[in-house]
Amino acid sequence: MGLQELLTLLSSRGVRLHLEGDRLRYTAPTGAVTEEIRAAVVRWRADLVAALRTASSHVGAPEALPRGGDLVLSFAQQRLWFLDQLHGAGAAYNMPGAVVLSGVVDVGVLGRCLSEILRRHEVLRTTYVVREGGPVQVVGPVLPADLPVRDLSGLPDQERDAAARRLAEEEARRPFDLAVGPVIRFLLLRLEAERHVFVWNMHHIASDGWSLGVFYRELSALYAAYAAGEESPLAEPAVQYADFAAWQRQWLRGNVLDSHLAYWRNQLAQAPTLLELPTDRPRPAVQSFRGSSERYVVDPAVRRGLEELSRRAGVTLFMTLEAAFATTLARHSGQTDIVIGTPIANRTHPTLEPLIGYFA
Repeated sequence: MGLQELLTLLSSRGVRLHLEGDRLRYTAPTGAVTEEIRAAVVRWRADLVAALRTASSHVGAPEALPRGGDLVLSFAQQRLWFLDQLHGAGAAYNMPGAVVLSGVVDVGVLGRCLSEILRRHEVLRTTYVVREGGPVQVVGPVLPADLPVRDLSGLPDQERDAAARRLAEEEARRPFDLAVGPVIRFLLLRLEAERHVFVWNMHHIASDGWSLGVFYRELSALYAAYAAGEESPLAEPAVQYADFAAWQRQWLRGNVLDSHLAYWRNQLAQAPTLLELPTDRPRPAVQSFRGSSERYVVDPAVRRGLEELSRRAGVTLFMTLEAAFATTLARHSGQTDIVIGTPIANRTHPTLEPLIGYFA
């Protein structure tokens, strides 16, 4: 087994290598490391150690940078900014959400919580403007959060929920102006004295799926503390998203960037440009983004069987399900080269885990 083949196999099985001093260690799902892989790791140990040391010397860790000048965009942000410029402002990259709040809601406390979250996370008060032909980040000042309240409690019972749904959907479809901001909006709908719907909408350029978990946890912790007359229990972020963007630009260039590009060009060589599925209507010439989703519950016995199959194969449940998905696509399309893109959290340093931002 060659070195590149070993690296590909380790990646496909979810095995992560790291150094502890001079010792080569790995973390892996149960059963992922076979005797063949162990032997190959031993054979290529010197090369693996050298590669890890080189990578760590290039990567380092994001550090807090002084503010004052223009801030660069991350590669992910630049992609979304480009699409916004190309297609115009739309709702395709909105990240809306809503939750029903039961019990008494202190609007003042809720607004204070949101203001604190905006203060803590620069990316939520950042706009994107063009300087010298390219986009830059501009971090706005710390201001109180805007939390409009719509009182629907006077409507008849049968109309109240419908009005709340309509207002939430209208907010979800409202586009963002990335140059003017804001990139996050809030709305509180009062249905009854002790029943509200809290609505928010973020642009993807400032957030991702992991960030929503950060947002929920911080909002919950802050509301509990402020409602009890206490101070914030949250530790200050060590870095901000703009620090990550600068670190990424510093690292992912030159030989490092070339090696990543070469890898993916090789992996995607001869890949089909389109998956031809026998859908019930033709693909439109212009993408409309009018999609939907279908939810269903997997029987517990089926899930247990999938988990056992994954353990026997030495892979994660996600890998098993993705293989089944690819097989289904191949069966319906008649194609045998199936390309599937899946997001990753991409928070490679502990200091990035508590941040809101577009890391995925």
